[in-house]
Amino acid sequence: MSFRSLSRQMGASIFAGFIFCLLIASADAQLVPGTGKKLATVGDDFEDSEWRFIGNWPKSTKENNDRHNYPSGKSANSRWYEGMKRGQPDFIRRVPTPGGGLVGSEGSLLMRSLQTGIPGVPSYRVQQDDFIADTMYRLGRPIAAGRMPSVVTRVYLAPFERWERRKGPTFAFRLACEPSNPQPRSRRDHSNEPDTYWPGLLIDFHPKNGEKQPEDMASFRIRASRGGDYRGPAITETGWWTFGMSVTPDGMVHYYAHKGIEDLTPEDRIASQYPYGFRAREMRTFFFNVLSGDDGKTWSTPWIVDDPTVYAVR
Repeated sequence: MSFRSLSRQMGASIFAGFIFCLLIASADAQLVPGTGKKLATVGDDFEDSEWRFIGNWPKSTKENNDRHNYPSGKSANSRWYEGMKRGQPDFIRRVPTPGGGLVGSEGSLLMRSLQTGIPGVPSYRVQQDDFIADTMYRLGRPIAAGRMPSVVTRVYLAPFERWERRKGPTFAFRLACEPSNPQPRSRRDHSNEPDTYWPGLLIDFHPKNGEKQPEDMASFRIRASRGGDYRGPAITETGWWTFGMSVTPDGMVHYYAHKGIEDLTPEDRIASQYPYGFRAREMRTFFFNVLSGDDGKTWSTPWIVDDPTVYAVR
């Protein structure tokens, strides 16, 4: 090979590497969920007509009375499991995909809860159930932040008249991450051990309130630094929405959403945060929360999700 040919090849390689670095740097600044390769081992499309969830009741209520009720609930396809801290939603069922959903989708997942605290013992305060994707164990390890993971899901918002008539949080789409800068937590009895933390995109309901607010509406709530939340964009239209969260190598979490089922774009970014003041070292999984007022008689808002999918750039 001549020196000139070798120089050309080296130049092409350097240029390609330079372009790759530019792409990574750009993605680091803003990683649109859905970028990269789909990890087919995890997530779900709910297209199996035999899809079912095995409840193994009673559900766990560790957060309220320190009870782990084994065996825990799990899906027959081993892609989902009950959250042992709070238990699974009371009603989990595959349903026909509501109109306007993803092209070709025939099945989606409906979740609702009646007793989000201890069954039979109403707390009369907002409580939540957890529906968790089996991500870490199916992949064999967490997804390092350096791989630039993200999760995208479609969420069907029922007409507002079907929502639980309660002001406040009603649903959440969240990640479970491990921090690179762990700190003691009071809820862990001041333990110095690294702790999982939970970035999230929550939805608050705001029922109509006379002339001050003549129509029902909702809004996003952003999980931000030190675990605090702040109110995000308003939601005035129901139907299908696309939600996404991503993690970049700097440990930042990025929140995205838009009305409709189209893929997310840079313009759909709602916020970028270091939730709880942590920088993510790795993403362990993602999950959904269903919340209610836990009065023992009022069902939560019905929530339908479809095609939750995990991606990684590297």
